[in-house]
Amino acid sequence: MYRTALRNVLAHKARLLMTTLAVLLGTAFVAGTLVFTDTLGNALRSQSAKSYTDITVTVSDRGAIGRGYDRGGRTASGPTLTEETRKAVAALPGAAGARGVVSGFAGIADKKGALIGNGFSTTGTNYVPGADGIDPRYPLVEGRGPHTSDEIALDARTADKGGYKVGDTVRVAVNGPVMELKLTGTLHTNDPRVVSGGSLAAFDTATAQQLYLSPGRFAELDVKGKPGADDTALLAAVKQAVPQGDAIEAKTGRELADEQDRMIAEGTKGLSTALLAFAGIALFVGIFIIANTFTMLVAQRTRELALLRAVGASRKQITRSVLAEALLVGLTASAAGLLAGIGLAAGLQSLLNGPWDANLPDGPLVVAPGTVIASLVVGVAVTVLAAWLPARRASRIAPVAAMTSVEQPATQKSLVVRNTIGLLFSLAGAAGLAAGAGSKEVKLVGLGAGALLIGVFVLTPLLSRPLIGLFSPLLRKLYGTPGKLAKENAIRNPRRTAATASALTIGVTLITALTVVGASVNKAVDNATASDLKADYTVAMENYSMLSPDVAARIAKAPGVSAVSAMRTVPVETGQGGRNGSAGSDGSAGSDGSDSEWLTAVDATTIDQLATIKVRDGSADALKQGKLLVSSGTAERTGYKVGDVLAVTYPDGVKGSLTVGAVLEANTSLAGIVAPENVVGPHALPGTGLDKVLVKGTNGADEKLKQALRDATGGNPLIAVKGEKDIKAENRQMVTAVLNMMYGLLGMSVVIAVLGVVNTMAMSVFERRREIGMLRAIGLDRTGIGRMVRLESLLIALFGGVVGVGLGIVVAWAGNRTLADSFKNMTTVVPPVQILGFLVAAAVIGLLAALWPARRAARMDILGAIKSE
Repeated sequence: MYRTALRNVLAHKARLLMTTLAVLLGTAFVAGTLVFTDTLGNALRSQSAKSYTDITVTVSDRGAIGRGYDRGGRTASGPTLTEETRKAVAALPGAAGARGVVSGFAGIADKKGALIGNGFSTTGTNYVPGADGIDPRYPLVEGRGPHTSDEIALDARTADKGGYKVGDTVRVAVNGPVMELKLTGTLHTNDPRVVSGGSLAAFDTATAQQLYLSPGRFAELDVKGKPGADDTALLAAVKQAVPQGDAIEAKTGRELADEQDRMIAEGTKGLSTALLAFAGIALFVGIFIIANTFTMLVAQRTRELALLRAVGASRKQITRSVLAEALLVGLTASAAGLLAGIGLAAGLQSLLNGPWDANLPDGPLVVAPGTVIASLVVGVAVTVLAAWLPARRASRIAPVAAMTSVEQPATQKSLVVRNTIGLLFSLAGAAGLAAGAGSKEVKLVGLGAGALLIGVFVLTPLLSRPLIGLFSPLLRKLYGTPGKLAKENAIRNPRRTAATASALTIGVTLITALTVVGASVNKAVDNATASDLKADYTVAMENYSMLSPDVAARIAKAPGVSAVSAMRTVPVETGQGGRNGSAGSDGSAGSDGSDSEWLTAVDATTIDQLATIKVRDGSADALKQGKLLVSSGTAERTGYKVGDVLAVTYPDGVKGSLTVGAVLEANTSLAGIVAPENVVGPHALPGTGLDKVLVKGTNGADEKLKQALRDATGGNPLIAVKGEKDIKAENRQMVTAVLNMMYGLLGMSVVIAVLGVVNTMAMSVFERRREIGMLRAIGLDRTGIGRMVRLESLLIALFGGVVGVGLGIVVAWAGNRTLADSFKNMTTVVPPVQILGFLVAAAVIGLLAALWPARRAARMDILGAIKSE
């Protein structure tokens, strides 16, 4: 029987080609993902290890905020790392030296004023030259390091992007006006933030301290041990030499490297899991193709298998024979898929570091033994699993079938069982979706969607006849006999049609669901921006750090500005016993403890001109009365209501009380707890930064006002001035980027689905050779035969597309319900143009997939086809 299986595989090479390709592509996706993530992780670890080669011990000050202004102020509240500390550590017996480090962000403008790199990775640091004048962290590419406050060095890549050369004047800013500094040199760095698309600006140490911390203060001390020194002993000595405080922490370089390795492993694991999920989708689509192929092969070999039964072959032998064929196909395709996956990973690495300029670290391809085993096991397991039902069906062929027709129709009992199972799964899935949508549970929605998909897949043979029948009048009218025959062929074998269409349905379902969710999110954000924000412009940092406290005053003086309100977050301690007037006579918190809250301070006199204030309960003038506004979400979380008195302790230690004056309707501009700036502002620590500034123009939003605001902020490339259109465009750009990435990852499953349509049509043509020969004999010309095959493929593809679009919209609706708390007034938006585009794409796929089978059918020899078995 195994020799028979091998002979059958060799005899049906062409018919198994598409199945082999489907398994190959799915396995290549798996192998490529594993190889790429292993390679990336290895390269990142190698790059990270270089950062710790000359560090034996590191001392960090977690209280040193190196990102400019912050919510708690920059005033040191405990022990700090100073120059005296650095000298004391450097003088330890096991230390060869200690380097003080200061870091933060620094936006580099190109010669047109635009920011170089992304806002989140604009890195600033101090250049610490050794005796040779070179900082070993940053090898010089050209020139020298900075020595004075009017000098700067840049990483070579950033300098090249900005068109800067040594000696040029560079425009750089932290969070205030742009500074114009002389470029003294270019540097090389392995910092992942810079390598991945950021920028590096190096200042002399005194300037960096002035910009980021305070004179003489460091955020970190990197200690290099003497040759042969024990890092554990040096760590103990360092701990004794540095100030003792909760914010001061010392670790060995080895510990830091291990932590970095763990972070890299977690990051690559997350990436690998996400990519493998899409590989799983591709393999799941492949299951339909494999099952369909072996089902058709078994049907075409009914007489052969029946004869084997007649000469003594048992049911188990027949089953094993078919599964052995699947095993051979799976092994061959998986091995080829593994090689293709390695090539895919290599190509992706070159593409990311080439045209796409992702700046990932280079490294050799890593093909782990686990990758080889996983790829082979997955490919073979999927193929054998998909072939099991056809193999089981083959074993049930009775010997008498050798004397009957080739194809055995499904029994009524099997159809009833299948439809019952499909109906149960569909009902359970629909119930899960409804329950998940009602409770806003993402996991429940996911389980419901999965069950509904399975149920519909099982029911597709039942659905195929009525849905395909919808198109038959149009086909009969436009194409006559070929159209009628195409419809009859499509519904002749519902199981085969369903299996072919289901492969395409999966991709269309997921793409439709993503598109509907994306359109719904865009609509909700657009509506919230338009309804909640009255300001013409918002001014904020690109990297979401804090603005300088004096920015609001400068903006208020800009020409064309009619109203301004700075928004800054102030932390307070609230007494749990201080509600409803139960605070002590001095306004202190109750004796049962306290909670931390963040107050958003705004200008009470202008905020109603800049944001929409809709009150659910209380007075709209509460802020002007010195009271608090509480958003509806915060009120639900905390239980605060109008009239509650909160005993608070401000950041400066002063105690007081605040009264809740109103509960707001949901508002994206005024979230949390909103307080008057004139009440809480005086208690903020010195240097507390601003979250953003809302601006209203005398003549509304126009380019003149926008430029005036840029000028008022010193032309800082890190400070963004955005109007309503800018905010909407930015949100849409983010959603579009995510959707495009998802579409790309789902592309493999669509390609496999196309192979399934090609495979089904090609094998169907072979199976119906005699029928096609008879049609030619009674007068249907070659054009009619080709048209019949193409229209049949079109009907199958449209059937899959229609079912996929319907399922996608339902799943998206349930998914949108889970996002209702994140997006105000979230509704399901079905974009008609995109949905119609998906159906048109399905139709095109059906027509393209039928080109080769239709050509083959049209060229078939009439007499040879009639004589075929």
